[in-house]
Amino acid sequence: DSCAQIAHRSDILNGGYRVLRSVAWGFTDPGNDTDHLSRLVADRIWPGRGRDFGHCTCIAVTIDGELGAGLVYHNYDPDAGVIEISGASWRKGWLTKSVLRAMYGYPFRDCRCQAVVQRVSDADKAQHRMLKAFGAEHYRIPRLRGRDEAENIFVTTIEAWEANGFPR
Repeated sequence: DSCAQIAHRSDILNGGYRVLRSVAWGFTDPGNDTDHLSRLVADRIWPGRGRDFGHCTCIAVTIDGELGAGLVYHNYDPDAGVIEISGASWRKGWLTKSVLRAMYGYPFRDCRCQAVVQRVSDADKAQHRMLKAFGAEHYRIPRLRGRDEAENIFVTTIEAWEANGFPR
């Protein structure tokens, strides 16, 4: 069940010593926990602007018991079958295969969406590469982030997600 907290453990090599790292994810409880995590993510994306996502659902990702990343699902349109994902990280190593499956499993499997939208700045080249590898369609819109910055809209369809091999 995607709503249950699932732990994923992996060994990593660190200076010749094996270190056991625990990465876990889980949905936040509706209300205070969701509000708190969504505000943390918003402040990481738009520092000091006091923005939020409105009605949303969140996944918290922990690494060794500490917050590693937060994913916010918002702007859900059930009639169109579309949801937007925004996220922020505080630690590296949070995007494991199990987190990736949960990240896209929730919108595609649980919400029955046909497309997931993600907005990305020009500066986040790593996320551009990742989303292109998933088969997302890319649209760059000048000035959507302000006078001097474009917004990159990535749309991943369920067909592209199922064809890319990551869900397996």
